[in-house]
Amino acid sequence: MSDLDLAATATRSWKLPARAMPVAFAFFMSSIMAMLMTLLITAANRGIGPGYLQAVLSAYCLAMPVAFVCVMLVRPIVLKLVSLTVRAP
Repeated sequence: MSDLDLAATATRSWKLPARAMPVAFAFFMSSIMAMLMTLLITAANRGIGPGYLQAVLSAYCLAMPVAFVCVMLVRPIVLKLVSLTVRAP
């Protein structure tokens, strides 16, 4: 086996199977959105000053799991709404 074959196998082996795509999407979407919302809401409520990042991280610990569950629950509804509003190719 060549070095190229080993590199290709190593690259492919860490990826999730295709059936995990909805969960991976929900994880990344909820992670990013929870962080953005936590940053903005914390800044709006207490301002950016001493202890800001600690307050953000503390709030994020609650927000991320809640966002993940919400994205997983809302996904079927969103898919239906999109199919009702977007013309099929």
